[in-house]
Amino acid sequence: MTKRSNDLQAVIDAAQAAFAARATDPTSQDCQSRAFAALADAHGPSDLTGERLPVCDRWLPTVLDKAGYPEDLRRLIEAFRAVEPAVRWQRRGGPTPSASHDFAEGHANAVLFGANGIEPRNDVWLGASLLAPGVRYPDHTHPPEEVYLVLGPGQFSQENGPWFEPGLGGTFYNRPGILHAMQATSEPLFAFWLLRADPT
Repeated sequence: MTKRSNDLQAVIDAAQAAFAARATDPTSQDCQSRAFAALADAHGPSDLTGERLPVCDRWLPTVLDKAGYPEDLRRLIEAFRAVEPAVRWQRRGGPTPSASHDFAEGHANAVLFGANGIEPRNDVWLGASLLAPGVRYPDHTHPPEEVYLVLGPGQFSQENGPWFEPGLGGTFYNRPGILHAMQATSEPLFAFWLLRADPT
């Protein structure tokens, strides 16, 4: 039986509590319950080494050290902080015509569980995105359904609709295949995301 580190399990425990408390609509609840059920089955750790991008050095302390997080989000932040040195932060590849001009250097994605994550797997992805102030993430789509948990200011859009701001601790659901995007405003945007692949 594969075992995971206590620090990685702490991330799952904190994320499950925070998502369950805040993403309470039925579609989000269904997505996350199946995702966290799958995460109960540990996979072996990656042999990748952690690597930060410059945008992380500049803006990650701002979001991780910010005061005022509620207890459940603080627990998630602290669990993330414990494993962050093992994260290989990544830039989004592929075409980005709808992104802001500073997108390439102004964003980073951390995969904790999932492809190229600390725990590689292809059934569930749990990670986070960081955007520097003013950066717009490109319109994109993917087959897995997704729930976002937002840890501060930032705007999101679905199907080219109006921008909306979930706010601190806000959540929303992306159905499979929906076109969506996000953008930071005057502060960095930091959000966790949970994707569950259809096992069929």
